[in-house]
Amino acid sequence: MVVKCNSLGLFGIDSFCVEVEADVSKGIPAFDIVGLPDASVKESKDRVRSALKNCGFDFPTVRIIVNLAPADIKKEGPVYDLPILVALLKATGQISASLDDCAFVGELSLSGEVRKINGVLPMAIKAQSAGIKRLFVPFENACEGAVVKGIEIYPVKTVFELVDHFKGRGEIAPAVYNHEEHRDVSQVLDFCQVKGQYEAKRALEIAAAGGHNVLLIGPPGSGKSMLAKRMGTILPDMTFEEMIETTKIHSVAGLLDTKAGLVSSRPFRSPHHSISAVGLSGGGAVPKPGEISLCHNGVLFLDELPEFSRSALEALRQPVEDSKVTISRAMGRLTYPCSFTLIAAMNPCPCGFYNHPTRQCTCTEDSVRRYLSRISGPLLDRIDIHVEVPPVDYDDLTTKSNEETSAQIRARVNAAREIQTARYFGTGISCNANLDASQFEKVCVIDDKANMLLKAAFERLGLTARAYDRILKVARTIADLEGSEIIRGHHITEAIQFRSLDRKYWGR
Repeated sequence: MVVKCNSLGLFGIDSFCVEVEADVSKGIPAFDIVGLPDASVKESKDRVRSALKNCGFDFPTVRIIVNLAPADIKKEGPVYDLPILVALLKATGQISASLDDCAFVGELSLSGEVRKINGVLPMAIKAQSAGIKRLFVPFENACEGAVVKGIEIYPVKTVFELVDHFKGRGEIAPAVYNHEEHRDVSQVLDFCQVKGQYEAKRALEIAAAGGHNVLLIGPPGSGKSMLAKRMGTILPDMTFEEMIETTKIHSVAGLLDTKAGLVSSRPFRSPHHSISAVGLSGGGAVPKPGEISLCHNGVLFLDELPEFSRSALEALRQPVEDSKVTISRAMGRLTYPCSFTLIAAMNPCPCGFYNHPTRQCTCTEDSVRRYLSRISGPLLDRIDIHVEVPPVDYDDLTTKSNEETSAQIRARVNAAREIQTARYFGTGISCNANLDASQFEKVCVIDDKANMLLKAAFERLGLTARAYDRILKVARTIADLEGSEIIRGHHITEAIQFRSLDRKYWGR
């Protein structure tokens, strides 16, 4: 007798439908799983056998063949434990309910408990689009699955509970997700805690408003890390689509908070400088998302930028430009989204006191040059805003005046993003940093004074075409913060000011 049961698999952050076929027939007792399973899927037969026996259900001493279709796609992980068990129960007559509109995913313990798995959100999205009405998932994954509308998510704790549900002895209630209840509004960090550093605060406000990348250069203790860690408190509110995109990545990576369901606050990732290129961009035999994808729609903070390996830094160049990273392996190609705001911080030299107003630098000119040369020109060119963070004065540290709060800055950022959302509606562009060449003439309208200033800067500073584009994008964001449709001279002047440090330190 052949019984079919629906399940789902993962490929990157996308899901695909899997049909679990169980054939129970007379013959020498055996239990085989086919359909291109990996080692963890092949081990399902042992977990399923033990779970059935330990829960008091009959395990047939016949020949069992389970096929996972389509057979040309590799199946990975323990997610097929539950659908295989359900198919066997159906094939042996231990449950008789119709399973046509149901799908099952979950790992089994030997005692019959259903354990948490990764990637339930993309699975629920795929199940809903495929017309499946009911999806049975581990209890701990129910909150993220319930985010998807148009499908009922049933949280399962044990095999007993699932069988009782289908036999009518005790129904499982579908999970309900409350979007407002799980929205994270608590903020411990705030910009009002940062004394002084008004130019750096202004730079980060512009970066948040337009999605621009920032490089902070200054001596130790000047507040670079303190500023960067508060960047998330002034970023614009996440849209529901951004929450779904970000949650899918965290779900696949197994980093999702089971109680939250959705990632409602923008991610902030700060990897150690010893991280490898693969750890940063993603990879492995079965490619997993790296740090640049885990901070999708959020902030990637690279402290002590020159201390990162050259290969790791160069791996950033294409993702920063394209907002996606493609990983090619023998098993296939995967593309992960990685639209993030890069905040990089560094000292100006190995000792940290090059050009310091009061402390003497102990580095030689050669050591300073070697230190700075660890940051390549192409990577530096992809960072829109360069800002110097000087040491904080004693008067600024001890002042009793109230600093501007993150909420006040965020209000201006949200207003600027609303302008950009309306401007780019229907184009697939979310902010000024993602503006492409085809939109420049229409969007970046500048007056005569601004044009003259930009031309003079281009010729005097020897700017590249990429630097020219990025100055225009930053100027467009500054104009948006003021509510101006036209880019004027003072907007261009401020944008050029944020491109001068590479000439001061690198001579580029």
